[in-house]
Amino acid sequence: MKANITIMSGDGVGPEITQEAVKVLQAIESVFDHDFSLNEVLFGGIAIDETGTPYPEETQKSCKNSDAVLLGAVGGPKWSDPNMKVRPEKEGLLEMRADLGIYANI
Repeated sequence: MKANITIMSGDGVGPEITQEAVKVLQAIESVFDHDFSLNEVLFGGIAIDETGTPYPEETQKSCKNSDAVLLGAVGGPKWSDPNMKVRPEKEGLLEMRADLGIYANI
């Protein structure tokens, strides 16, 4: 089986979580002879810091062209000020879910 998977580590413990999930995917590849193409992109607060938006265009394109999206965590104290014009949850997570036509992320 071949699959394109977008990895959005995100914020906080997200990179730690997705790093372990990638290890599981690599084990699945070797045991079951699958071929996963992994594409890591920016998302969430870290994306705001680097690009000014939590859901950059490159991330959007990668998600739309993937068979699956692996999301770590979104937001954190640094981006939790309700007066911020751009927030990782609203303009990131909620926009991504609407963009991809998904109801929930689990």
